[in-house]
Amino acid sequence: MNPTQIKTLGQLKASGYKARSIKEEMRENLIIALRGQQGFMKEIKGFEETVIPQLQTAILSKHHIILLGLRGQAKTRIARLMVNLLDEYMPIVEGSEINDDPLHPLSIYAIDLINKHGDDTPITWVHRKERFTEKLATPDVSISDLIGDVDPIKAATLKLTYADERVIHFGLIPRSHRCIFVINELPDLQARIQVALFNILQEGDIQIRGFKLRLPLDLQFVFTANPEDYTNRGSIVTPLKDRIDSQILTHYPKSIAISRAITEQEARLSSNQIKHVKAPELVKQLVESISFEARASEYIDQKSGVSARLSISAYENIFSAAERRMIINNEQSAQLRISDLTSTIPSITGKVELVYEGELEGIANVAYFLIGKIIRKEFEKLFPNPEKLKKDKKNKLPNPYQKIIQWFGEGNTLEILQDQRTAEYENLLMSVPELKELVKANLPNVKEEEIYLYMEFALHGLAEYSQISKQKIDQGTQFKDLLGSMFSMGSETDDEDIDFKNN
Repeated sequence: MNPTQIKTLGQLKASGYKARSIKEEMRENLIIALRGQQGFMKEIKGFEETVIPQLQTAILSKHHIILLGLRGQAKTRIARLMVNLLDEYMPIVEGSEINDDPLHPLSIYAIDLINKHGDDTPITWVHRKERFTEKLATPDVSISDLIGDVDPIKAATLKLTYADERVIHFGLIPRSHRCIFVINELPDLQARIQVALFNILQEGDIQIRGFKLRLPLDLQFVFTANPEDYTNRGSIVTPLKDRIDSQILTHYPKSIAISRAITEQEARLSSNQIKHVKAPELVKQLVESISFEARASEYIDQKSGVSARLSISAYENIFSAAERRMIINNEQSAQLRISDLTSTIPSITGKVELVYEGELEGIANVAYFLIGKIIRKEFEKLFPNPEKLKKDKKNKLPNPYQKIIQWFGEGNTLEILQDQRTAEYENLLMSVPELKELVKANLPNVKEEEIYLYMEFALHGLAEYSQISKQKIDQGTQFKDLLGSMFSMGSETDDEDIDFKNN
């Protein structure tokens, strides 16, 4: 029988319905999920061995929970997914402001209605998606917002005195009775507001303008906080922290493979991008590596953290850059290029906090520096290290880059532009002698359609190892001789040209 077909209190009693607290409800549903080996929060990747087991333990213990971690660590996402542990539908007294349980009513409204109608009291059903309340803690949050206040309009309309309990307008917390209530960024909540949560968490009392109501509210509290907030903006008052039963520490993905899985799951790509833009594994790896490099950079404030949203945003931007090039050139498809990594810079600059040294360098230069570092590290995995070749006097191995470096030394330059047509892009790369041979010699299994991508990557890698020069120009990148570039730098006056060859 569909529970929503039950319309009265009498029908509910006859159905055998038994009231449970929300914590018991979540606990029992979790036990069913674990026994059936059903996926619990399978959307959350990278926490399978750390956060998720701790969260399951806290739910089994019927605890209030705080998720503590840096920004972009899926704290709010976890809290929202907890709603899946609730029953699909929950019965309430029809018209109740605070989700009164028909078998255990709390409000005067519900008690009076049941006394008047008995088993004919109408009930309604609330879906689990509606049993979730989320509040961002900001300094302007008031007691009235969370707990409630006296409503003079209601008193006048109903012709009641302020001594009557029915003049109370309940706040978010009473209205979330039998629900999950989430307060994000808890340290931002003023201390006096945090104090108001003491009794709700433990004793179930609420006080509104002189009314002392015994309302044993049934809530599952979930709080989130960033460790940085403890010093920068506020703190969690000790008595409140003591009443939160389980503190669970979140973290960033521990490997690039996990991080990539998260990015590909969360990135919002259009159907056109998915269908027409080809994404080689090399570029995906480089995009994901940006966040990892940023989390180790001396220029970036590690206490602030580097959100997983950086990788997601960068992934979306690089696809859009390739799509834009395809549309402009009226081509049927596009492939991500190494030069497209510059399109991720807006994703970097808006999502990192710099330390003093980083501020001196400038946010744009720091972004270029990060991109250069990941290219350098990946280049060493795929091609011989130019520095090691130079130092290896014993074996006297031939330099596979000699003809490429010599070609640039003869005064040749190569400009790869953001909007360059595919044919022109390929022809330019083919003009560099031995470049294609270099790729095939070191990467014999590379796909034919990705040859040009790796040819471009080789040039970027050589520039990062100071074998040739790489400079940012309008709408693209210019490669030329390193020595000639040094001589020309003194005569250049364009401050917007950034030389980042020595990263």
